[in-house]
Amino acid sequence: MLPAECCPRKERTLPFPERWPRASKFMLSACAAAVAELVTFPLDLTKTRLQTQGEAAVHRYGAAVGRDAPYRGMLRTAAGIVQEEGLLKLWQGATPAVYRHIVYSGVRMVTYEHLRDSVLGGAEHKSFSLWKSVVGGMTAGAIGQFFASPTDLVKVQMQMEGKRKLEGKPPRFHGVHHAFVKILSEGGIRGLWAGWVPNVQRAALVNMGDLTTYDSVKHFLLLNTPLRDNSVTHSIASGCSGLVAAVLGTPADVVKTRIMNQPRDKQGRLLGHWYSGLPMNKSEGSVALILFKIMKAYTN
Repeated sequence: MLPAECCPRKERTLPFPERWPRASKFMLSACAAAVAELVTFPLDLTKTRLQTQGEAAVHRYGAAVGRDAPYRGMLRTAAGIVQEEGLLKLWQGATPAVYRHIVYSGVRMVTYEHLRDSVLGGAEHKSFSLWKSVVGGMTAGAIGQFFASPTDLVKVQMQMEGKRKLEGKPPRFHGVHHAFVKILSEGGIRGLWAGWVPNVQRAALVNMGDLTTYDSVKHFLLLNTPLRDNSVTHSIASGCSGLVAAVLGTPADVVKTRIMNQPRDKQGRLLGHWYSGLPMNKSEGSVALILFKIMKAYTN
């Protein structure tokens, strides 16, 4: 039997990760991201509520918001959700969040590794120049988030349902499926991608800090310290990458959350003025206001 004839049979006996490395990476990344999302979702919900406090304060206090609005910190916000809405409401919107991470994390990891290994000329266990890592990380994050943007939109709006109920407003959705159908019927395909521009920009910044820092820190530790390629090295690199990613992505994340939480008309356009008045009040900073104006200009 010729060696060439043996190859298909030999390939079929290989483990699945070796036969289909990209598909294996996608599934592993998606599963890991889904578990991580469920564990950390109360923090994500608290973050979303914090990001919309200024918006809600405008409705309540008008021009005096800068002085009189009762802003709450992370712990008080989380405790308030439990007291006012119930413990399980800390996981409201978790289903679309899991969907989002399955799409986002799977696509971005596979895309990043493909760019790193095939396009930018790197390899998993070799040093990778910083600029290539930056380009690969930002591109992978932007592509992954673009595909996951509809699920992110549903997640943000469902996270605000409890707050709307406390304010005496009718619920917008009765479940994940109803949310997708309603958004699609009211705004069409464009409505599902509401806020995608700041969302993609945020993902590009987050991944520039996340994947770039992770690769850079891991290679630095392996080359300059006694640490080996094990869980300790990965934990240190992950901690550093998470910190950098959060710092870089938070401004765009605030803008993305506020745009996604805004009601829209049947043409998918924002109703009224920015937040029925002001998009971000003066107490939130002129930098944030300028950033919002720039990003909103690309979303209508």
